[in-house]
Amino acid sequence: MSDPLSLLPLALAAGGGRVNEHEAQQLVAAGLTLLQRSAPLVRALAGRRSAILLPTSSAFLTALAASEGRGAVLVNPLAAPPEIAFQCADAGVGAVFTTSAFAPRLPADLPVVLLDDAPRAARVVVAGTSRDVDLGSHHGLAVEGERDAPGRDEEAVIVYTSAMRGTPLGAVLTHANLLANARSTVSAVANSANDHVLALLPFSHLFGLTVTASAPLLAGARVTTMDRFHPGRAAELLVDGVTEVVGVPSVFHALLQMIERRGLDVRSGVLRVCICGGAPLPRELQDRWADVTGVELRQGYGLTEAGPVCLFNRIDRPNARGTLGIAYPGVEVGVFPPAPWLGGPPSVGEAPLPDGTVGEICVRGENVFRGYVRDGSAGLPRRGDWLCTGDRGARAEDGTVSFHGLLKPMFTRNGFNIYPREIERAVEELAGVSRATVRALPDAEREHAIALQVTGAVTEAEVRAWCAQRLSVYKQPAVVEIV
Repeated sequence: MSDPLSLLPLALAAGGGRVNEHEAQQLVAAGLTLLQRSAPLVRALAGRRSAILLPTSSAFLTALAASEGRGAVLVNPLAAPPEIAFQCADAGVGAVFTTSAFAPRLPADLPVVLLDDAPRAARVVVAGTSRDVDLGSHHGLAVEGERDAPGRDEEAVIVYTSAMRGTPLGAVLTHANLLANARSTVSAVANSANDHVLALLPFSHLFGLTVTASAPLLAGARVTTMDRFHPGRAAELLVDGVTEVVGVPSVFHALLQMIERRGLDVRSGVLRVCICGGAPLPRELQDRWADVTGVELRQGYGLTEAGPVCLFNRIDRPNARGTLGIAYPGVEVGVFPPAPWLGGPPSVGEAPLPDGTVGEICVRGENVFRGYVRDGSAGLPRRGDWLCTGDRGARAEDGTVSFHGLLKPMFTRNGFNIYPREIERAVEELAGVSRATVRALPDAEREHAIALQVTGAVTEAEVRAWCAQRLSVYKQPAVVEIV
């Protein structure tokens, strides 16, 4: 029998950490209790996956635990109802863990578990029948096992991404993938039980889940969450006991503005680690952050299909500003001749390029996912056991890798990936539209804005209303041009 700590939720419970006011062990115990006390939920999930539609909160860990034995689709809280419906149908979801605020976005026929009062109680709604389940009277959770047990090669989460051809693909990550990357994070960031991590990113995004939840909890640290990013409150926490903050460039830009506006003295606190990823970090922001706070802003790099982190300016080395850092512990990174994106598979026999040569960043290791729910040919290609990332980079002699742009058809906004063809395809379903074209507009604070050109007999108002109904908040166009 495999070690119980080879399952991500149980491994996190064993770490002895906390999320807000709750012990991780209590949150996981509540999830397991939910399964034990709700036969309708167990029947709804039989042979199917679960989905989690929650803000960044302690309830997320309860939902992960209650998904034990099946993959959980991590749904972005910013997703629109049609996007949520597609993911649930594509992945074969039997029930969704959510809150009463998010439940109206779900397909009406799906069983739901409302975790508004977790870990004290949950409400299970199946076929119109509602039942409250007491989660707070469980007798605790005794978790024993090997703390370094390899993760199971079984589904843990599914995250929809890589919509290069217009349709998002469900990347399947195992407990082995996620535990390997979380343990690498503990090493690279030097997490310990003394840390207090401010979790500003959604746990539906693997950057947020792995770096601001899984790794700190494995180390026994404290995690403070924000269901939505509040720059003022976050800036205040940086001088009130937080030791680590993680975000995308737009988050650090907003934090820096708030620190300067309020005259906060971050140097008087205990902040020791600042990590940025999700989008290229401007060097000037990196320099300003260090000047104002006295703490280096360390850039990392990763992608959903790799669990996600692959490169990082780790704590035990000087911060190489302007670079993505070196390979993560347990991850191999190579730079190869670029794959023919959307034009066939890459050549398997080619050798890595010499240091200093720009090519495609490729990665391999225990963190790399097992594949997609379906239609893997439309996703990231592989070069033998190397995963092609679609990102251009060059490796220096010291092992640091610099970013040189994108090969795959996408750009970023607020740290989220924008796939033009996905938006174009959604807009082209509007009656009267014959063609839609998306392009990126540079934005100093949010990386890019979205420009949408539409050909057809429609108005700008109709297009904007259609986009608001069918696309996530961060996919909304800033500019709409009708031709």
